[in-house]
Amino acid sequence: MVLVLHCYGKGDIVVIYLPMILELPIAMLSCARIGAIHAVVFAGFSADALAARICQTEARLLITADGCYRGKKLVTLKAIVDDAVDECNALGKSVEKVIVLKHLERITKPSGVASIEMKLNPERDVIWDKEMERLKGVKSEIEWNDAEDPLFILYTSGSTGKPKGILHTTAGYMTYTYATVKFVFDANPERDVYWCTADCGWITGHSYLVYGPLLNGLTCVMYEGVPSYPTPARMWQIVEKYKVTALYTSPTAVRALMAFGNQYVTPYNRSSLRLLGSVGEPVNPAAWKWLYKVVGESRCAVLDTYWQTETGGHMITPLPAATPCKAGSATFPFFGVEPVILDNNGREVEGVANGTLCFKRAWPGISRSILDDHNRFVKTYFAAYPGYFYTGDEARRDADGYYWITGRVDDLMNVSGHLLSTAEIESALVSDGDVVEAAVVAAPHDIKGNFPYAFVTLRMVLFAAIRSAFH
Repeated sequence: MVLVLHCYGKGDIVVIYLPMILELPIAMLSCARIGAIHAVVFAGFSADALAARICQTEARLLITADGCYRGKKLVTLKAIVDDAVDECNALGKSVEKVIVLKHLERITKPSGVASIEMKLNPERDVIWDKEMERLKGVKSEIEWNDAEDPLFILYTSGSTGKPKGILHTTAGYMTYTYATVKFVFDANPERDVYWCTADCGWITGHSYLVYGPLLNGLTCVMYEGVPSYPTPARMWQIVEKYKVTALYTSPTAVRALMAFGNQYVTPYNRSSLRLLGSVGEPVNPAAWKWLYKVVGESRCAVLDTYWQTETGGHMITPLPAATPCKAGSATFPFFGVEPVILDNNGREVEGVANGTLCFKRAWPGISRSILDDHNRFVKTYFAAYPGYFYTGDEARRDADGYYWITGRVDDLMNVSGHLLSTAEIESALVSDGDVVEAAVVAAPHDIKGNFPYAFVTLRMVLFAAIRSAFH
């Protein structure tokens, strides 16, 4: 009702810049209820990145918080928003209203961290709790949407360096996330306590923390912070406390927690767990076996799922109790999904094969466009191999028909389960006046899977100063 009060409704884009707190999915679902289109921006992004997304969406309303903590680090979200809005104003893209949640005052501040004083613009900024209080008891009417009405926009890296605003629509996306949660996680609302550790700033948080689980009526755990703070046992403490039955996380988190040692896992009761899911990148065999043997005590199914922001939901995935798993393989396609492997000439390869992974026919959760650039959408996903959806990933199929994702075809790198564009990083580096040119490559990393390494050429004046400082 607060959104309606401020004259926002069907078709309006609302940017959400919040930490992993309950108000984040509330804001997302509030937009969906009135037909507004939400665009969640990861709360770790800079003012420049936030401003770019505000300007491209032309959002007039932004929802944020005063700040949050990531471990002991204070993130001043409202100050970042102020800088981003100033950038937008300078470009003629004005934000009319900012709804601010006072989050810091209700949580315990880590020792040694200074307090902040939030600045408010009385003509633009309103406080979440005050707006809710003055509309207490007032309910807004549901705005019924057509099947193809936009539901949300979510940005992902592009190989050209410019992030893509991926557009998902209402009915197909919800149908697909419902179905994949139902069957991949064997969802039972009377039995399950489900925990997806992903941030809502990414597609996994949208599909498998908010929409899919809630459409199935599941009780969900939501955690603010990092999984290793204040102790590497934090995740397993939560599993024990809330009797989590299904845990969906990333290989990066698994490898990081595995590195701390089993002594942080085994003291905690994990008997409630029955499913362990992995997302974002292929889980390496060592991490897969650690999940299965140590965390799951050799009794939980381990689900290595493959999909993308653009697909909306799982494409290649095991099904619990039905799919014999191989460590490192995403196994077989989900219902109705038809993967193919193409050779360098664009021909389908049968049987054992290596090549480019594509999908042969549409599925309900497929994204519909890129915001304001449908030609780019067609060129990126359909032009390379007409008649197929192009994933940008390489894969192999073994003699048993199992699919293994082996890497990227384009200039994107998978870092901690997130696709980063080498061109985008290079562009950020050369925007510094002291950098003449830059090249970025991916290198293997034990925890993150890959890690970007930058090679830069500095201006001679700065280079001389650095050389002088070290001699």
